[in-house]
Formats: sequence, structure tokens, C-alpha cells
Amino acid sequence: MNIPGSSYLEAKKIDAFSPLPLGGDIDLTYRCNNNCRHCWIRLPPDSLERQEELTFQEIRRIADEARQMGCRRWSLSGGEPMLRPDFYEIFDYLTGNSNTYSLNTNGTLITHKIARIMRRRGAKMVALYGASADVHDHITRNPGSFAATMRGFRYLKEARARFTVQLTPMRGNYHQFTKMLELARSLSPDYRIGAAWFYLSACGDAEKNKEIMRQRLSPKEAVRLEAVGLYDEGYRKELTGPCAAAPSDKYLFASCIKSRREFDIDPYGRMTFCFLIKDPGLRYDLKGGSFQDCWDNFIPSLAAKIRTPEKYRNDCGSCSLKQDCRFCPVYGYLEHKDFNSKVEYLCSLARENRRFKEKWWKDHRRYFKIAGITIQVDSDLPFGADTLHPRFKYFEADGPGQDTIRIRHHFSLPDLQGRDLGRRVYYKVPWGIYQKEGFWVYLGILPRRAGNGVYKAAVFNSSHTQAIIYHNRKELFLKGGLQSLTLFPTDQILLARILADRQGCYLHACGVNFKGRGLLFAGHSGAGKSTIARLLKGKARILCDDRIIVRRYPAGFRIYGTWSHGDIADVSSGSAPLRAIILLKKASRNRITTFRDKQAISRRLLSYLIRPFVTADWWDKTLALIEEISAGVPCYVVEFDKSGKIVDLLKKLR
Repeated sequence: MNIPGSSYLEAKKIDAFSPLPLGGDIDLTYRCNNNCRHCWIRLPPDSLERQEELTFQEIRRIADEARQMGCRRWSLSGGEPMLRPDFYEIFDYLTGNSNTYSLNTNGTLITHKIARIMRRRGAKMVALYGASADVHDHITRNPGSFAATMRGFRYLKEARARFTVQLTPMRGNYHQFTKMLELARSLSPDYRIGAAWFYLSACGDAEKNKEIMRQRLSPKEAVRLEAVGLYDEGYRKELTGPCAAAPSDKYLFASCIKSRREFDIDPYGRMTFCFLIKDPGLRYDLKGGSFQDCWDNFIPSLAAKIRTPEKYRNDCGSCSLKQDCRFCPVYGYLEHKDFNSKVEYLCSLARENRRFKEKWWKDHRRYFKIAGITIQVDSDLPFGADTLHPRFKYFEADGPGQDTIRIRHHFSLPDLQGRDLGRRVYYKVPWGIYQKEGFWVYLGILPRRAGNGVYKAAVFNSSHTQAIIYHNRKELFLKGGLQSLTLFPTDQILLARILADRQGCYLHACGVNFKGRGLLFAGHSGAGKSTIARLLKGKARILCDDRIIVRRYPAGFRIYGTWSHGDIADVSSGSAPLRAIILLKKASRNRITTFRDKQAISRRLLSYLIRPFVTADWWDKTLALIEEISAGVPCYVVEFDKSGKIVDLLKKLR
């Protein structure tokens, strides 16, 4: 996607609600030589450039070949793609047979007819360069463009075509950026901030590049504007991404080609793996060849085309700021005509990025460890001393662990109207659950008597190790004393789900470390879990009186405390080797009886299992684990009263 004023990596960021398969980018614009900015020019029909562009028939043939190879998404961009007289026909053909699409336009050439066909499901991003005509038109160098863009917005609204307003921050409009945000919100519920830094033009025009550099924001301004995108690490593609060469790579573009899912086709039918690659030797001419040959043979061959010099390995490739930098060798080429030369502006951005991140992490990020799993929690709102319930202090961690899952909290709901959430797999208060191409979408729904609306939305990846959670109000967070990390009523939806992939399960049980032995007292509410915890208090370490995690390791099973307690507030992040499963029975006497029926034990444990949304893979893994626990751990029935005599009997268990 070649968006004026944005970087490749920012433009390629994927919406968490719309994960996509192999996708392509076809550039339909008339434009001056290679990637100039803000100079959309209507070329005369007899110009050489116009004659060399792909015809509609050639575009159809390429699209058909790509579909046969599995392409399900097209991105149309430029320059301005609507400058093509046959744009409507091209758009109709590409989007009519695709899962989805994205379109980048300045909106000035949208007609009633185009607006109506743009109702098709896909991402439409319309660029806004100012909040007023004088600023917008000055940036575009096109008098009347602001009025034309506003007309395009009006046509889209009249056609009820959902669109996103894309704000492009730069020196020439930064003074009114707040007003640009206000205007964007008034135009559409969907808006985004494009990358706040510019790469230079591939045409190499000195005057144009001088203007681009003049329009670059200061590092502090750019990082502040991009803060949300920069610090959603782990939830979306890293900005350093596969595009930057690894210092150990023998060849400069080996990493990005190896991980490629996208391709770029320029207006003249030349295809490669990245739209910023302009070298003819790195592009394949589709007019004289096939899409399959390019994808299967030509692009993979480019991985060994350009060697990584020692200069790169010793400079950008091994820089301590590498993870904070957006550098890609292509940017070096655009800046200096040398793939291996660093860009000083990006170095300044990286330094500012590092400073900003360190402060942001301190205020907005917390780590917790439970059952060997580290949970990273990030929030738009800063954490205070009282944000979380005091019991979470027992589970605090200093940083990520070997097994880290990530939760990101936003405190505004996305507009879900008309959005394809995927296949609905469950819908009953309080949850509506959808699945789409490896993502799970959970909607918190209210009962009809309470308004029957959506008050929460969460997007999990397929393994539930990454989550973006949207809330409709921030008052609960600001009030403090939160009872869960997900801000759900409990965290069991998340923990019960991820434990199955880690040979673990989550049980209604009281767990204690009794002289180095883990005792698991299983039972439903009222069975006596809290009572037994009271009797053992001071004689054993209480892990939790109501929710316990069991995990299998090569050395056997271990039980872990959780923060979800019952009547006894004592909790611990500690663990103990599981030595006995104890089924509780209140009685007028104290007695321990061995229980040997393994199938009956399995059935009992399954009844105490805390379940997330049940999928076949979760059930199969959990059922196998419960059977192993039942077969491998001694089980007892304990009858007890409140006298405390049962403690002496528990000491005798081995």
C-alpha cells in the first residue's frame, strides 16, 4: 500500500478484527516517476507513461492468476488510483471476487457511482491533510482539493459506505492537528493516524526530497503521535518487522522474503516483494511472464540477490537501538542511494522512541506470574498504586518470562456496526463469541432488561496468548481495586483456555503446601474448601481456597495458587508437588478413606473443572490430562468436622 506520507511498515499494519491471508497491492495511479508525494497528475492519454500502464485486460489476467495461487485480498493505492478512467471496472473486478480489500484515496474523485460500489466490505482509507481548505490545499498543492475531499466524504455517507479517515501529520499541518482529529471524528467513527515520518521519494528529485525533509516532524512529535501504534508490541506486527535484515543474514533481504505474505505490482506490471523496491533488476515483468513464476521462482531468488555487507552488520544490523528503530535497507536507499547507509532521522526517532517507551512501560505496563506463566498487562490509562486489588501483589513479576501472554486494554469500544466478526459460535448472555481466520472475538453482551447492548469486546489470537480488550467505560479502572487482569468478572476465561496448551487445568479446589506436600481439596461451593483452609491456617501454606491450577511436568504434577479466592483471603503465587487429591465430605466424625475407582475420580474432577468456551482441541487435551491426574495421584475421601482433628490425620498421608 503506497500511502502518501506514510511508511511501508505502518501502512501494512493489520486490523486485529480483520486478519487476512495472502494479499497483493496493485498501484493504479497515474504518477510521475516512482513514488513522488502530493503531486497527483492527470497524465494525457497519449503520454508514454500512460501507454505503458497495464490495461484492464492485463489486470484481469494477473488477478485471475493470483487468485489461483490463493490471493484473497487486494490493496489499491497510489498516488491516486481513481485517476484511472477505468477505475470503477478494475475495482469491481478485483473486489467482486475477494474476501476483502483495502483502498487508499484522497477522495477528490469519488462519484455517486463509485461511492455505491464502495459499500462492498473492505477498508476504505480517505486521506485528510488539514482541517481547513487553506492548510489542506497547501499540502496537496491542489487548490480546491479540500472541498473535493469533503464532497467525497459526503457521497460515501449518502451511500452508507463505511470508511476510515486517515490523518497524515506533517510540519505543515501539525499546528492544527487537534482540529484535524475533531474533523475526522465528525466525518466517521473510524479514523487513524498515518505514520508521522516520511521516507524520501524514489524519483530522487532534489527539490521534492528537500520539501519532504522540511515536512518531517521532530522525533518527539512523531513518537508522541505514533505512541499507540508503537507500543502495541506483541499484538500486531512489530514495526521493525520482517522487513529489516537480521545482522546474521548473509543476504540483505533474505528475512523479509522468507516471511513474505504480500506482493506489489506497479502500474506497469512489474512485481516484487515490497513496493519501495524500484530497482528494475529486482522486479519481474508480468507482461512477459506469469504470476506463479514470479511468486514461486523470481521473488524467492531475490533472497540471495544482494549480500549483506560487513558495514551493515557492524552498523545498523548490530545497533543497540535496533528494536526501537524503523530502519529498513530500502529507506537507506531512498535517502542515500545505498541500501546499507543509515538514516540519521531514523536514528533520532529510535533514541526518542526508546526514551518514550521506557517511561510508558513504567506507567502503563505491569507483569504478573501465575503457574509459571507471565501475564503482561498494558493499559491506555496509567496504573496507580490502588488500580488492582492488593492480592495481585503476591503475583507481581519484574518482566517477561519464558512463557508470556499479553493483554492490551483500550477504554473505548470500536464501532462494530457492519463489521464482519466471522462465524458466530456462541451467543448467550453474557458472551457472544465469534471465530474468524485464527482470531476469536468475544463480545460482552447485556441482558435485554439492561439494554441488550455490547459493553466489552475482546480479540484473542488463536492460542489466546495475545488479547486486545476494549471497554466502554474507564470509570471501573479509575476507581481501582480491580478483581481481574482482563477486567472480566474473573480471569478464568483466559487462564482455563491457555492452560490446556500447557498440560494444565483450572479447578474448583482449595490447595495447600502442607510440609512440602501439595494437597488438593476438590469440591463445589459449600463442600468445605474454605473450612478446611481455616483449619489448616498456620499449619500449612494456603495457596488459595477456591481456585487452583494443576500442571503436569516430567517430574510429576504441581499445584499453583491463584488470586481467585473464596472466603479465605490468603493467596500465594507459590506451588507444591501434588501428593493427594482429597474429596471433601462434611460429617460428625473425622476419617480418611482411600478412593481407588480411577474412572469415578476422573468424573468427579471433570465436574470441578473450570471451563472456558469449550472447543474440541481444549476438551481433548483437558480430558487426557484429567485422566492422567486420576491415574497418577492418590485420591482420598475425607470426612471431617470443625474440631480440627482432621489435621492430624492429614499429617499421616504420604
